[in-house]
Amino acid sequence: MTTEAIEWPKKTREFQNYVMDSTRWNDFKFRIDDIVIGTWAKTGTTWVQQIVGQLIFQGADIAIGDISPWIDMRVAPKQDVLDLVEAQLHRRFVKTHLPADALVFSPRAKYIYVGRDPRDVVWSAHSHQMSFTPLAYELFNNLPGRVGPPMDPPNPDVRQYYHDWLDRDGYPSWPFWSHVQSWWNIRHLPNVLLIHFVNLKTDLPHVIRKVAQFLDIEIDSGVWPEIIEHCGFNYMKLNVAKAVGAGAVLFEDGGNSLVNKGTNGCWRDVLSAEEIRKCDEVAAKNLTSECLHWLKTGELPV
Repeated sequence: MTTEAIEWPKKTREFQNYVMDSTRWNDFKFRIDDIVIGTWAKTGTTWVQQIVGQLIFQGADIAIGDISPWIDMRVAPKQDVLDLVEAQLHRRFVKTHLPADALVFSPRAKYIYVGRDPRDVVWSAHSHQMSFTPLAYELFNNLPGRVGPPMDPPNPDVRQYYHDWLDRDGYPSWPFWSHVQSWWNIRHLPNVLLIHFVNLKTDLPHVIRKVAQFLDIEIDSGVWPEIIEHCGFNYMKLNVAKAVGAGAVLFEDGGNSLVNKGTNGCWRDVLSAEEIRKCDEVAAKNLTSECLHWLKTGELPV
């Protein structure tokens, strides 16, 4: 199928809440080689930004927090963000936490979407949100232009947070299931790549090469060791300030929770078998069977 024959996704709605504003994408001027990294949140966003940055800059020691902005984050002044990316001369890579149907989609760009087992997402999100500073809540909730309710602080009990998250579809963040399904529905497009956190953990070199192939980036074998080192979790943890950038003021720990433990399955030591099944049952009601299988395992249909 030629690209002319493809029915490209159309933006069908705006998505706005205490932290996101999809209308900011309406003024984003795409270039032919732009890269958009999409996630719900806490699924490996920063990790994939680091991979893409390392591929573009061929193993250089870079600060992705300063050059790869979250376009739809309303806390950062819109024009400042747009001016930043407009001035960039290198291949641009930005992130979004929007569902696909609320995002301006360009056939000229390439999109990478990252998935993760919902239970691991919950555990990571809880740790992340527990580290928010009073300033973070002040900006999220009181900055002019907020749409919808304010963000509530997370329940300190991670088990109760888990049940609230399932019962209220991503609470206190934003809807989860429709977000994942919206990206799954466009996985067939030639400029969309789905990757999974479990594969980042089990075979990072393979994922990096897969991303490079998708982005049409040739890897210089001479810098491959640096790319692998700089994409490793230990390196990123030690250099978290380069990933967080100015956003460090939003976290009590200076942003260490942005690159936290990087582990899966912590919930197994806390949840009962019935509580674990609850997530599968909720997921089955909200996702297609193939999407659900991928989200749990990282396995794409043949």
